[in-house]
Amino acid sequence: MNPGRIERAYKVAQEIYADHGVDAEKALKKLADIPLSLHCWQGDDVGGFEKPGASLSDGGLQVTGSHPGKARTVDELRADLRLAYRLIPGAHRLNLHAIYGEFGGKAVDRDEIGPEHFRGWIDWAKQEKLRVDFNATCFSHPKAADGFTLSHRDKPVRAFWIEHVKRCRRISAFIGRELKSACLHNLWIPDGSKEVPVDRLAHRLLLKESLDEIYAVDYSPSQMKDSLESKLFGIGSESFVSGSHEFYLGYALSRGKMVCLDLGHFHPTESIADKISGILPFAPGIVFHLSRGIRWDSDHVVTLGDEVQAVADEIVRCRALDRAHIALDYFDASLNRVGAWVVGARATLEAFLCALLLPEDRLRAFERSRNNLGRLALREEAKSLPWGSVWDEHCRRAGVPVGTDWLDEISRYEREVLSRRA
Repeated sequence: MNPGRIERAYKVAQEIYADHGVDAEKALKKLADIPLSLHCWQGDDVGGFEKPGASLSDGGLQVTGSHPGKARTVDELRADLRLAYRLIPGAHRLNLHAIYGEFGGKAVDRDEIGPEHFRGWIDWAKQEKLRVDFNATCFSHPKAADGFTLSHRDKPVRAFWIEHVKRCRRISAFIGRELKSACLHNLWIPDGSKEVPVDRLAHRLLLKESLDEIYAVDYSPSQMKDSLESKLFGIGSESFVSGSHEFYLGYALSRGKMVCLDLGHFHPTESIADKISGILPFAPGIVFHLSRGIRWDSDHVVTLGDEVQAVADEIVRCRALDRAHIALDYFDASLNRVGAWVVGARATLEAFLCALLLPEDRLRAFERSRNNLGRLALREEAKSLPWGSVWDEHCRRAGVPVGTDWLDEISRYEREVLSRRA
């Protein structure tokens, strides 16, 4: 797009927003300070690098599609990520899973991993000016084959996973120290069953016991922070999940930890946005895994839809941008994987821009005066305000393609790089 035309359109939009009491420049400044944590597992269908040709093999997760160009090595994944970051405005983070370590072709089980296996990622992050978050990988492993890990009835199995998560927290603290930015360690486990257990409480008490042992070691919050991610159900855990929202909410609030709200991990009619103001008064912060569930936790690429917009609106309205940790979490192999990162990240940032451009002062005035009609009418009017021109200006200033111009770069990369991967 023509830069001069973009600037002219922005000036008109700026005046229109000013008429509604909104400072577009202030909104752009705040948007530029919102980091997203891009999930590495979109690039290789949650395979990781524990062994050559690794693929997802867990009943609770599923990747669909077979688009060519899947990253097969750490170098290929980094190259794909590098391109994605170049097409997304802003300074962002990288979200790693434990299975993405560099193990030098050696068999390293998950209770043996250490910071040395992620030195390459740390050096690369420094080079790319990225910060890094981390996740224990408690799935796609023989010791998770029967659907339970930290809440397993067998003590040796629990001990294996406890040690794995302990090591992941240690790695997270190491990453945080090295990059001088707190590394967020998020914990999700697949524990659950297809049918309702007779004794649900037993599994949850075992999970509580495992978590207490894991979190017995404290790390400086300047190095790492903890969050726990719940789920309503998964494939093979349709009737019972040990780490439910209620369980993790109680545990996290009683231990000073954060909960992670994944948009696909709740009932389809449940409002994740409504939970934010209910949790914030009691928690140090909230982690968000943004996804797009279609009828279930299907992990579709994030688009600018009602649910993502509602979450962004609520975070901004609650003045919680400094306490919200925003990450993407989806995996789609039915289309260009690099493009999927770009679409989801740009859509998420667009949602936050729309939230920042909402005529909040006027809306609050209507609400205080109990003018429900005025509040509703202005909310609807705001949907048609020229936020797109403000977004284009944001992309122009960040030096990334405007509109769909970035598709040309993706097409070139697919033709010259991805299509050559066997």
